[in-house]
Amino acid sequence: AAADAYVADAEAEPRDEVTLTDFDRDGETKVVATALYAASALPDDQLQRIARRMSAGDRAALLAAYIGDRANRRHRPGRAFERTSYRFDILADYGAFRDLQRHRLLTIEWQPLTTRHGYVEPAAIEEAGALSDWRRVMDQSAELFEQLAAGGLEPIAPYAVVMAYRVRFYMEMNAREAMHVIELRTSPQGHPSYRRICQLMHNAIAEVAGHRAIAAAMRFADHSEVELERLQAERAMEQKRQSRH
Repeated sequence: AAADAYVADAEAEPRDEVTLTDFDRDGETKVVATALYAASALPDDQLQRIARRMSAGDRAALLAAYIGDRANRRHRPGRAFERTSYRFDILADYGAFRDLQRHRLLTIEWQPLTTRHGYVEPAAIEEAGALSDWRRVMDQSAELFEQLAAGGLEPIAPYAVVMAYRVRFYMEMNAREAMHVIELRTSPQGHPSYRRICQLMHNAIAEVAGHRAIAAAMRFADHSEVELERLQAERAMEQKRQSRH
């Protein structure tokens, strides 16, 4: 393939689970300018200059007023939040990827599934006393993958990879869609894997991009303890099942 000349001999540099690789440093200011657009008769570039002259506190206050009192995560912000975007490089287990892949109002692309990025090992496996069995299955999956790949069967080798192995992919979305994805996928009922990914995305918007007012607008992003909250949700579901009998 043409790409081999450029990437075949390169080794992947170490990265965290989530890396914010591209964003507009002036994105939050542009969102503020766009929020002002429908409430004024001024041109877009003039509104951007006005937004740049505002203090960070004033911009945050204006965005808070623009969003209003959201009673729940289904209350979406206005179109102004589509003015800026974020691109995240993610290394997550294949199961979490499959759940995040379902979102449509964003761009997502993934690399071939292999066993070479390692796997995620849930703490519950060791608590259940099944760690040795788990690791044996992981090793068997990796061995079968390598055998198929070495035998010239690269297209079908990914079928040997169990979902705990990690895959690299990127997600690119505007702030409005990021609010939807992050608030939905950090809910306590979500799986710990994709909850953690979306919590890290939320942190990156605030800390790396510096878009603290946009991150604060995602008021239903849940950063509570994953395992405890999920256990509570599972217990509630079990009580409902028992009440039906």
